[in-house]
Amino acid sequence: MYEGKFYRLLHPRPTVVIVTKCPNGRFNLMPASWNTPVSEEPPTIAVAVDKESYTHQCLRHYKYATINVPPIDAADLIYKLGTTSGREVDKAAQFGVKLEPSSKIDVPRMSSALAAYEAEVYKEVEVGEVVLYIFRVLDVWTAPGVADQWGFDFKKVNIPLHGAGRAFYRVDPRPVFAKK
Repeated sequence: MYEGKFYRLLHPRPTVVIVTKCPNGRFNLMPASWNTPVSEEPPTIAVAVDKESYTHQCLRHYKYATINVPPIDAADLIYKLGTTSGREVDKAAQFGVKLEPSSKIDVPRMSSALAAYEAEVYKEVEVGEVVLYIFRVLDVWTAPGVADQWGFDFKKVNIPLHGAGRAFYRVDPRPVFAKK
C-alpha cells in the first residue's frame, strides 16, 4: 500500500496561473497544477479549484478567466501566489505581476506568460472539496517564437512542473520517440 498522498504519483504536473475577476473589482491570480485538456470540440480545459478558495468565489461572480502558462523562472512567484490569499491582498500589486488586456474577454493575461488561454466557464462539476471548472477556450495567445503546432519548443523555453510544496521541475528538452 502506498503511504503518500495518492495524487503525488501523478506529479510533477504542468502549472498554470488562473486570472479571475472578483467581486471587489480586482483580478486574482491562482496557480493550479490540477489541470488538463478535456476535449478538442468544443475546445475545453478543466481546472480543479478548492471550494474554500477565493478563486472559486471569483469564478462564481464572473464566469471568464485567463489560463496562463508561466515560464520555469516564475517558480518563486508561483509559490508566493499559491500561498497568499487574494481575499486580503491584491496579488498582482503585491508581487509586481504585470497584466495585459486579452483580445476576447475583459480578464487580462499575465505579461510574462509563455501562453494564455482566454476562457469561459462551460461546466462546473463538484467533486469532494473541489469544483472541477471546465472552461471553453475562446482564444489562445503565445509569446512569439516559443511554440509551433506541436507545442512549446523546450530548447528555447521551459515550463514549471509542480512536484510537491516548493518543488518544481523542468521538462527535459530531449524528446524520447516511441518506436513504430
